[in-house]
Amino acid sequence: MQAALKPYGPDDQRHWHDDDVALGRNLYQRLPEDRHDRQPLISGCGRYALVADVRLDNRDEIAAALGEPASSADTRCDAAWLLAAWERWGEGAFDRLFGDFALILWDRHERRLLLVRDPMGRRPLFFHRAGALVAAATMPKGLHALADVPRAPSRDAAAEYLLLMPAAERATMWEGVERVPPGAVVTVTTDRVAVRHWWQPRRPEPDGTPGDYAEGLRHHLDQAVAARLRGAGDLVATHLSSGFDSSSVTATAARLMAAQGGRVSAFTSVPAAGYPPINNPDAIIDEGPLAAATAALYPNVEHVLLRTGHVSPVETLDRDFFLYDLPVLNRCNMTWYTASLDGARQRGANVLLTGEVGNMSLSYNGNEYLVELLLAGRWGRLARTAWALKQRGTLRWRGIAARLARPFFPPALEKRLRGDRSSVIGDPLYHSALRREIFEREAFRERAAARGHDVDYRPWRNGWDMRRWVLGRVDMGAYAKGFLAGWGVDVRDPTSDRRLVEFCLSVPMGEYVRDGQFRSLARRALADRLPAELLNARGKGVQAIDWHVGAGAARAAIAGEVARLAEDPLAAELIDLPRLNALLAVWPETGWDNVAQTDAYRLALLRGVSTGHFLRRARGGNG
Repeated sequence: MQAALKPYGPDDQRHWHDDDVALGRNLYQRLPEDRHDRQPLISGCGRYALVADVRLDNRDEIAAALGEPASSADTRCDAAWLLAAWERWGEGAFDRLFGDFALILWDRHERRLLLVRDPMGRRPLFFHRAGALVAAATMPKGLHALADVPRAPSRDAAAEYLLLMPAAERATMWEGVERVPPGAVVTVTTDRVAVRHWWQPRRPEPDGTPGDYAEGLRHHLDQAVAARLRGAGDLVATHLSSGFDSSSVTATAARLMAAQGGRVSAFTSVPAAGYPPINNPDAIIDEGPLAAATAALYPNVEHVLLRTGHVSPVETLDRDFFLYDLPVLNRCNMTWYTASLDGARQRGANVLLTGEVGNMSLSYNGNEYLVELLLAGRWGRLARTAWALKQRGTLRWRGIAARLARPFFPPALEKRLRGDRSSVIGDPLYHSALRREIFEREAFRERAAARGHDVDYRPWRNGWDMRRWVLGRVDMGAYAKGFLAGWGVDVRDPTSDRRLVEFCLSVPMGEYVRDGQFRSLARRALADRLPAELLNARGKGVQAIDWHVGAGAARAAIAGEVARLAEDPLAAELIDLPRLNALLAVWPETGWDNVAQTDAYRLALLRGVSTGHFLRRARGGNG
């Protein structure tokens, strides 16, 4: 198992065993205190054995709570503090820990195995249980190193993946391999497997002023970024778009790094020079100028433009299968994402900061607020909020009425109200390569609804519920681990910081739609570090707008992959190969600003190929 997982931890390997239990740890040194890491660790009383993949962000707080001198923090790895916290507080320790972690703990007295992950799932953890065997590992390939663990793809998970359904509680893309859900502890004993979700964020309770909330957001953002700069040295890489999230992370990193003479290399995805405008006034197809405006505010920021539209989105299918043990959902964005990892590695940066969860935390827009007021019967507040939105020019009366009505309309009517330009209104498979007969025969609409997923993507009626659901749906652990193995770069997301997320979830909805603006809290809080033109920009950035150039050039390679899928029984059963072949046969030269066309090729075709390739390789195909 350790040999299989060595790419994810090449710097040191150790193991421990006791009768029929063994624990092993592979280390990738990315923190200063990693030089003191001697895992597996055994508690002083000898009862507990621990291995952990961890970056603990509140080491000093834990030390103080344990009554340990601050000086001891410099000579103890993060896993040692984690074990000390467990010895003192038991399962109550998890709520005290902030950072990214996955851990395996063996209790010798009660003969139970505990598997635990942080709330945002930034560190992966998988397990297998059959008969007398229980095995857990960072990645599925660690489990597949055991002859007793079957190596085969999961049919149900693959079908749901094609439909973009959130994964079931413990399901994975591998048969017989389960995941530890983010924010949960899985307890395994000789007779059962029990799951407890220990992370329970609280709902908003108004107890502050608008100024308090803006200051609180700045404080938590500074804290989150500072924690993720640990071990980065004097250079950190970041993503930098025209949006609030990566921009605020880059700006905050630049401010914090400047104090110690550090530098930031910020990467922005832009289209090829001369790429024509598209017929969508709400789209920012070239995020370079707004990103440059942010970078220009900070002398220690190197702004790097990534032009990857010409790159084939399928040329790294085999590499990605090895690194992530998962199919890549968005192959078009992966081209510029990995280009940023290339750039970080070339410059010597071992940490890359992103803003992937920011839409649900840092820059949440408050879109659901009007409907919440309507359902709560708060007519006066609804009227005042609507009037402010109208007066500021954020929405017209027609737009306000549509936002209030859309959550209650049938899918086809709702899509027309929001101006969906697709020609496939009402078709839940417009973005999916799943075969229609399987979708209908196996009641996927009902299956999705039971899991809280609306295949028609109608607007939510409650913003807190929506954000909590989306945060639970996200599980980036395996990808983050693959980035580390492939590039030696630790990808960290300050916008997923638990303290920041909990703060944002606790803020009253009215703070997000104040003064006639959506995303009001972020606009106010970030005014001290982002340019006004970015904060006031209308429209949403479109990354990799020219993805179709590289995809078109790789048309033959894509067709070859589709042909190979026909030879795999499971891929041929699940994937609508006639539709994919029809798309390949009539590859358009123009019209890439058409929503229906783009969704068919970027979503259905490439996601179908990505998932099918995974199914074929998981069955042992050699490419």
